[in-house]
Amino acid sequence: MGWIIGGVITGVILLACCGLGSLTFLGAGSDSKTGSATGTSSDKSVSTNEAARDGKFEFTAQKVECGKDRVGSQYLNQKAQGQFCFVTLRVKNIGQEARIFDASNQRAFNAAGDKYQADSAASLYANEAGETFLKDINPGNELTGIVVFDIPSDKKLTKLELHDSAFSSGATVRLS
Repeated sequence: MGWIIGGVITGVILLACCGLGSLTFLGAGSDSKTGSATGTSSDKSVSTNEAARDGKFEFTAQKVECGKDRVGSQYLNQKAQGQFCFVTLRVKNIGQEARIFDASNQRAFNAAGDKYQADSAASLYANEAGETFLKDINPGNELTGIVVFDIPSDKKLTKLELHDSAFSSGATVRLS
């Protein structure tokens, strides 16, 4: 009986260690804000139309348009709970392997620090060719697409946090 309990406890510990090791491995080297893909980061942030790096991606937030209440076509569309904010984003792969860009990894904030996750469905409707939905970007290539956030009608975005992956620390873009 004791060996069964010992085996179960050992198994749980091994699973926990493997899970943490996997998370560390998946996030390694992809948390840079300043251009180095080595895992070093700083508190540097950039403004709209300036390049910011996180991991193997270089991001440039080109334009932010808020106040939209619907996105999509006449037949396939989505209505905002509050208002949609469209962020036109250029994403360049600065690494040496193909990398997947996913709009759902991106975050936006208002002045109070409220954090908003990108609306994947609205982002899909906003891009005719699905530019921001699980898009493979080969080394040296880039895409430009719209990432959509659904925020309260009385709020304004002040900052973006752009991520190479779900496990990276992100690059900060100040919005004016």
